[in-house]
Amino acid sequence: MTITEKILATHSGRKEVFPGEFIEADVDLVLVNDITGPLAIEEFERSGIKKVFNPGKIVLVPDHFTPCKDIKSAEMVKVLRNFARLYSVIFYEIGKVGIEHALLPEEGLTIPGDVIIGADSHTCTYGAVGAFSTGIGSTDAAAAMITGKIWLKVPPTVRFVYRGKCNRYVGGKDLILYTIGRIGVDGARYKAMEFTGEVIENLGIDERFTICNMAVEAGAKNGIIPPDRITEKFLLDAGAKRKGIFLKSDSNAKYEDIMEIDVNLIQPQVAVPHLPSNSRDVRELSDIKIDQVVIGSCTNGRITDLRRAAEIARDKKVHPDVRVIVIPATQRVYQQAVKEGLVEIFVKSGCVISPPTCGPCLGGHMGVLADGEVAIATTNRNFIGRMGHPSSKVYLANPEVAMASAIRGKISHPDEVAK
Repeated sequence: MTITEKILATHSGRKEVFPGEFIEADVDLVLVNDITGPLAIEEFERSGIKKVFNPGKIVLVPDHFTPCKDIKSAEMVKVLRNFARLYSVIFYEIGKVGIEHALLPEEGLTIPGDVIIGADSHTCTYGAVGAFSTGIGSTDAAAAMITGKIWLKVPPTVRFVYRGKCNRYVGGKDLILYTIGRIGVDGARYKAMEFTGEVIENLGIDERFTICNMAVEAGAKNGIIPPDRITEKFLLDAGAKRKGIFLKSDSNAKYEDIMEIDVNLIQPQVAVPHLPSNSRDVRELSDIKIDQVVIGSCTNGRITDLRRAAEIARDKKVHPDVRVIVIPATQRVYQQAVKEGLVEIFVKSGCVISPPTCGPCLGGHMGVLADGEVAIATTNRNFIGRMGHPSSKVYLANPEVAMASAIRGKISHPDEVAK
């Protein structure tokens, strides 16, 4: 079996499972946020059930419209707060706050071999630690809060093998944008994307989170990377209470397809509006002027992302026609960025620092685009109207490309501004 099949077999009480089978699997963690949580809680209350299956396995994270931008968003968070108090589930609001898909791993809650479900499409992020994690709807989240189970179809697996050596300024964001560009936004529809090869084995955990985070942008049910020594160190540093189960696919596992990718051919990528699959070499887009840059999100808001952006920004000034918003993904990332002097670099260069939030990624707040404006962002989606006005445009890139573009006022390769 593949690693995905092994996890699902274990959690459904089976010796083996096969692609296409419907199973009922035990869940190890259920996640909802300030947008999807109130809907799930409404369904939960409608059921008449007065207890959750396990308070320690349910997590509520307000992050999309927080810090609350208006009365409606404040009321949504209040629903989560009241539910958390009533049922003693895990709730992050004061002190330990952040974007859910950065916060949960940081808190040691995402464990190899677990089944993790979340009412947010980018729950697939946790495949980076070797978990089966996938996004679900609010109604399914409510059912899981009650039963501790999820009903799903076992996905077939496509194996992606990355060979070679990454070029300068090429990281996880570029690998996944390039891959989605190859297969399309429906190229892995309801499939497991298994990322392997020597390139993946040598990537840091943050880069792995970035890759798995965007698996859903290819339509995947989940993305997953077999856990290893890098995973083990991350869990130790995060203070995880369990080591989990370190699984890998069998040598004779059956894949729907195997795709080999030579990373020597990959240069820093930029996804052109209005799909993540419209990936191009950054040098093909050198004449596109921008109005705004966003560095952050559940895709690229971790400390290594901020370090990369700061290295480009050091001793330089943001272009006078460009506004730059830097969003540390969690309070801990923010604190570390202050400690390392990264925040000072950003502020001196002309950037604005935001508290942890999804904010501009979904066109919510803290950086909404006006009619005709152009942004380059380290976020994960560039659909029509994603960050604001329907006529605005969003380009997706890694942190170095985003910051280099901020300095030059147009989409740029980092080499054009680096010392």
